[in-house]
Amino acid sequence: MCLGIPMQIIAINGFNARCAAKGIEREVSLFMLQHEPIAIGDFVMVHVGYALQKMTSQEAQSTWELLDEMLALESEMTSSRA
Repeated sequence: MCLGIPMQIIAINGFNARCAAKGIEREVSLFMLQHEPIAIGDFVMVHVGYALQKMTSQEAQSTWELLDEMLALESEMTSSRA
């Protein structure tokens, strides 16, 4: 299973960007989006260090809500086994 993480671009240097999500920052390649207009403040779906697609802030927010629900459920399942 592959998992993409929504991140917000906070700095751009050529085909590389500094992106942030939930207080974590990562260097991300923008190479796969080189034909799209990209700006600081945009949201992108990141997988293994590559921005795969641009997304709206609403899409990023709803994706994080789903990921947070999954993490909460996993935590509940883990604690109920103990």
